[in-house]
Amino acid sequence: MSSCPSQVFPVVWYENSVLLIDQTRLPHEYGFVEIHRCEDMAQAIKTMIVRGAPAIGVAAAYGMYLGGRAIQTQNRDEFLHQLEEVAVMLRATRPTAVNLFWAIARMLKTAYETLGSVAEIQQALLQTAQTINAEDLHTCQAIGDRGLEVLPSTPEKLNILTHCNAGALATAGYGTALGVVRCAWAKGRLARVYADETRPRLQGAKLTAWECVQDGIPVTLITDSMAAHCMQRGLIHAVVVGADRIAANGDTANKIGTYSLAIVAQAHNIPFFVAAPRSTIDFSLASGSEIPIEERDASEIYAIGDTTITPEGVEFYNPAFDVTPADLITAIITEYGAFAPNQLQEKLQANLV
Repeated sequence: MSSCPSQVFPVVWYENSVLLIDQTRLPHEYGFVEIHRCEDMAQAIKTMIVRGAPAIGVAAAYGMYLGGRAIQTQNRDEFLHQLEEVAVMLRATRPTAVNLFWAIARMLKTAYETLGSVAEIQQALLQTAQTINAEDLHTCQAIGDRGLEVLPSTPEKLNILTHCNAGALATAGYGTALGVVRCAWAKGRLARVYADETRPRLQGAKLTAWECVQDGIPVTLITDSMAAHCMQRGLIHAVVVGADRIAANGDTANKIGTYSLAIVAQAHNIPFFVAAPRSTIDFSLASGSEIPIEERDASEIYAIGDTTITPEGVEFYNPAFDVTPADLITAIITEYGAFAPNQLQEKLQANLV
């Protein structure tokens, strides 16, 4: 196994290229993929070398710059036309994560609003991508602080259950749901993380558990079907998950299995928190029924690694996300504070970037 860092940054601009931690090789191998072209960035997003809504947004921003850098024309209108084609390609990679579309729109806005030569537009694109990267890291740290304020007060230290991976690997660093966990650990309020393995791609087993081990945070891995049992036994004080898209009414799309986890948490009177940046809230969608749900290849279900686990002739259904209704969510934790789902429009819609 390669040596592992004390801090994890999955998307890094370095010497005129983008370095991505190859998350498909974790936890057994810590290594990087070097990206020079927008086409390679699109493939990295599609194949989940980089994943997690905020990290996808950062990666897409750099992908827009790489695409813009490769455009040869010096004609402004032609440059913008070709940049729009880059945006179309990147948008097609992951349909559910709204941060992807948010970052691309912000990069296009920069291009259209930058006066001057094509070279000056290209430089402005790089600066905007780097700004998005830095902002996301700061945002995650703020989410951690805001989350700590609303975690339940108990005489003992908390056991927090999380699903999938919403940590440093899913963001510019630090994490959203794991940002709350990290903050609680730093302040002496956390006893243990319970991590769902998160079938079918096992992000909890491979990534969340790996991050916790790197930070020395006690972590217990459970299968997704064990969460209700753990709650019934009194082992869980709170659930904190991330999000890929949040509708205006607070309905939240997150990794498949989140919805059932929220139902079980409500049945056991356990608070259920969603931790996500403002950029994950899509006020153009009234409810979660409008969120597009990505369906992925059946191989994620019928095989674990190179081993096929199902009989021939069976059919498969593999949605990557489900939608948790707002009435199952205790609060949505953002960098601006933690709000009940029905408060999002009142509190956050004015904070447009």
